[in-house]
Amino acid sequence: MDIFTLSHSAAQVISKHATASEEAGRLHPEIIDLIRQERWFKLYLPKKLGGIDIELPSILRLLEAIAMIDGSTGWTVTLCSGASWFAGFLEDHTRNQIFNSPETCITGSGAVGGTAIVVPEGYLINGSWKYSSGALHATHFSANCYIRNSDGSAARDAQDREIVKSFIFERNQVKTTTTWAYMGMVATGSHGFEVNNLIIPENRSFEINGDLKTQTNAGNYPFLQLAETTLAVNFSGMALHFLETAEASVLNSDNLKRFSKQHSSIIQETFAREKQILSEARNKFFQIADRSWSDLQRQTLGEPLLEEVSHTGKRLAHISRRVTGNLYPYCGLDAARKTTLLNRIWRDIHTASQHSLLTFEL
Repeated sequence: MDIFTLSHSAAQVISKHATASEEAGRLHPEIIDLIRQERWFKLYLPKKLGGIDIELPSILRLLEAIAMIDGSTGWTVTLCSGASWFAGFLEDHTRNQIFNSPETCITGSGAVGGTAIVVPEGYLINGSWKYSSGALHATHFSANCYIRNSDGSAARDAQDREIVKSFIFERNQVKTTTTWAYMGMVATGSHGFEVNNLIIPENRSFEINGDLKTQTNAGNYPFLQLAETTLAVNFSGMALHFLETAEASVLNSDNLKRFSKQHSSIIQETFAREKQILSEARNKFFQIADRSWSDLQRQTLGEPLLEEVSHTGKRLAHISRRVTGNLYPYCGLDAARKTTLLNRIWRDIHTASQHSLLTFEL
């Protein structure tokens, strides 16, 4: 499977400012400007709605290419652009209010961290959410809440399950909380946020995979698999970056001279093997993801293929992490020095691996 590449100028901007982004704990302003210029925060909006005309298979390849330059940038674009897909479930007036500005960037959390009590004006919301990638430069926040009736009792659906709805808040309606202090993905600035006694009108709520109000670039692709696939390509992008960087450092003739002929052969064979394993996992993943998109267009997308999408996405993420882990011991102390590119990629992919969607391979 070919690797999609960014334009030289876009890749250069990200690469040039990635270290400064990590030092600041947020994406560098030049990277944010690039993202807005390329409309990457609006990947799922068609051009007529302020985004770009691109379909899901190309979105996946683009996200992988961004992550291959810098993990934090790829992850932030993935999570924040994903929220533009919610536009398809909003009424026209609300969608236009939120997405008309070129500055719009929506972060949020997939966790159900709040309650929304039904009141005459809409909903009274209280809650807190621990992580939201891109929180420091977001203009809006999305969040999931349990719905409560006016008497405080849990609202339930026909199957007696608690009803959950999603909401979009303005930045000035939330309080960000400093929660992001981890070894990797530092520049995502994935801090938390909370909402206290906030009245939100009904039109700022929506149901994921509900009825589409307008067509987006991913249509009504199932949200679970949309999340799994877009996260998976971040892993493969970071693993490809690690491979490329490690090969340049480890497999050059001057470095290999330090080893015996036998050990030098082991290193080269290990790199070749891991590269092949990653390539095969990528090929399988993209074949299945592409087929699921084709089936969605034909309205024939079924549960068996969706299960295969989930499996190949999780497998790609796990293989990507294992590949970096298997090559790491051959990279020398340079890979352990926290100011090096190799170390940053390693920290990023291992931090990202803690995302709950990807904990288990099966």
